[in-house]
Amino acid sequence: MRVEGNGLTRIEDPADPRIAEFRDIKERDLAGRQGRFIIEGTVVLRMTAAAHGAGSFEIEKILLLENRVEGVRDILADVPEDIPVYVASGAVLDAIAGFHLHRGILALGRRVAEPDLDGLIDSLPDKALVVAACGISNHDNIGGMFRNAAAFGADAVLLDETCCDPLYRKALRVSVGSVLSVPYARGGTILSLLERLTARGLSIWALSPSGTFDLRDIPAERQGITLVTGTEGEGLPDAVMKRFSTARISQRPGLDSLNAGMATGIALYEIARIQQKI
Repeated sequence: MRVEGNGLTRIEDPADPRIAEFRDIKERDLAGRQGRFIIEGTVVLRMTAAAHGAGSFEIEKILLLENRVEGVRDILADVPEDIPVYVASGAVLDAIAGFHLHRGILALGRRVAEPDLDGLIDSLPDKALVVAACGISNHDNIGGMFRNAAAFGADAVLLDETCCDPLYRKALRVSVGSVLSVPYARGGTILSLLERLTARGLSIWALSPSGTFDLRDIPAERQGITLVTGTEGEGLPDAVMKRFSTARISQRPGLDSLNAGMATGIALYEIARIQQKI
């Protein structure tokens, strides 16, 4: 068991170079920098620790508020001894982060290997349920989409090249760590992603308030269904709307649309039920 002085290192100076990656994290995020990302909070730390060494994600270092150490002893017990764990007072931790960090738990993670898109698609099961996203730049929406994907048994999330990185600190936190558990790939155009899924045999359904079919009328598909979500306001490109089947979520008049995270959650619930995943 780690105890201070035996596995834990105290940080007294916010400028200490050993914790440089955690400095001013609200303004400077590590997503997209050599695969590194910031972990925040107990739940996400626990999920990353569970994933450590499994081939996809690793923890490089941990920084804790001194009064949070006891509450995460069980997590630290699963973290290899060669991973440094630092502790600091509240004043020092806030000075490091650049704001009041009430959760008191930070870690630096690293994505070990980028996912292979073709391999991910080829590995999809029968009756696969896939989420595809186009142009989602809001980190809350990305995080919410992953959380919903995990809740309703989605087999994969595919993000086009215009979507933000789901390993951004806020997206990862909103997803309550689901970004680490739901298989995903990011890159390419939305059309290229959807054409690849079509070749695999999945039906494509584009979500839009102007969709031709009511969401509840989508039939079950033996080889699976892909739900496509676009940005709020602009929605999905015309090329997607014209090329694939479209569905709407029925709602009372007067509101233009639901946000992307909410719409994806409602659609996932309905399609997971149809596909008998829940």
